[in-house]
Amino acid sequence: MLQGTASGVGKSLLTAGLCRLLARSGVSVAPFKPQNMSNASAACPSGGEIGRAQSLQAFASGLEPTVDMNPVLLKPEADRQAQLVVSGQVRGTLLANRFREDLEGLLPEVLAAFTRLCQEHDFVLVEGAGSPAEPNLRTGDIANMGFAQAADVPVWLIGDIDRGGVFASLLGTMDALDPPDRQLVEALVINRFRGEASLLGDACDWLVERTQRPLLGCVPYLHDLALPEEDAPYSFREGRGNSQLASRPAELRVGGIHYPRASNTADLDPFAADPRIDFSWVDDSQSLAGFDLVALPGSKAVAADLSWLRQNGWVEALERHVRYGGRVLGLCGGLQMLGERILDPLGIEGPAETQGLGWLPVEAELKPEKLVHTTSGRARWPAELDFSGYEIRHGESSPDPMLYPFVAQSDDGRVMGTYVHGLFDRADYRHAVLEEWLGWKASPGEDLQERWQRDLNRLADTLRDNLDLSQLEERVGTLA
Repeated sequence: MLQGTASGVGKSLLTAGLCRLLARSGVSVAPFKPQNMSNASAACPSGGEIGRAQSLQAFASGLEPTVDMNPVLLKPEADRQAQLVVSGQVRGTLLANRFREDLEGLLPEVLAAFTRLCQEHDFVLVEGAGSPAEPNLRTGDIANMGFAQAADVPVWLIGDIDRGGVFASLLGTMDALDPPDRQLVEALVINRFRGEASLLGDACDWLVERTQRPLLGCVPYLHDLALPEEDAPYSFREGRGNSQLASRPAELRVGGIHYPRASNTADLDPFAADPRIDFSWVDDSQSLAGFDLVALPGSKAVAADLSWLRQNGWVEALERHVRYGGRVLGLCGGLQMLGERILDPLGIEGPAETQGLGWLPVEAELKPEKLVHTTSGRARWPAELDFSGYEIRHGESSPDPMLYPFVAQSDDGRVMGTYVHGLFDRADYRHAVLEEWLGWKASPGEDLQERWQRDLNRLADTLRDNLDLSQLEERVGTLA
């Protein structure tokens, strides 16, 4: 089990990298995360939703994602509540004042899912959540040491040196653990190192002596990994998708607006991964000048995020953007914001009725049953091409069949919306949309999954070359 000293230290990607290393070495490996808290989710072909990171880890393992890989998913709706998804299906709302009690009761279902994976595969690689060194959360814990104790799983503890203070973080985490939990920690890993690793020599020896645990090595900081991460804000802060990193003038400028409850932001990864596109997350409503396309991603609380847009000057900025010829793309919740009304008679996400921006001739009504499925087909707009993706939503709208898989388009053609996540992962369809809608005449580029394959192998090579994996090889054999 990979646990970390904090959220965002790289657990998800290191798990994906190890999954790829094991899978290409002939090991039947599956990823597992007992409890996830994220609005970045993915639909499983067999039904249900799981965290986006576990879907990537399944891809790295050569598997289709299943709900057993992430049996408990918490999707934050407000500061003190989250939608509770168990075994891929919504089971109600989790409130902060009952957080520990309600989650503890789910441990048998978590262990049952883990057992099924263990029966189906040679090896299961488990990812923790946040940090285990949180005494207020240890009672009833099913995400970190609570699960590790119940399943008797050894732990590798990961620290992020790029944040600073990695030695204090690793030592402090070890010291904060109760003795039984500390005994489960088998080894330490330092992630995201920049520079010459030999300069750390004395400090590494000091850490090993103080913790009485081996340090498996330092994983170098890998630039330009186009892999979806779970904790999106950390990616933004590290410069992923930052236009200032562009090495040459871009042919197309695309921006995304990251509101407080944004979800499924990986929909925009294909733009960030294309070196010909200058993609950035825009954090100032006065900075939209010069963008060709601005995207409104999904949202776990559409009415609240729409109110945030209005209160922070984004609506006026987007109006100027469209007035001067820019395009606006609404994805799922973003589509609903751009429509005429959002009807929520059951109060699933917010008030019974919310006025949208009125830029798209469509209404959305939130239904009690959540729609979760993968989708594929033959597009009618902008050309008859194959597409694929997935849908996760309560909202229903009446689509224009001539725009399929898009739902609606404004009268002037500058604003469009779709419910399909992952729609732009396929290069040929992405290229057709950009050429028809924005007039961008360029080669199609590559499918996002092709880029994932390359980056996962690069990550696996890096782990193999920089970590002492003898403990792992004792369990599974030689790693290639």
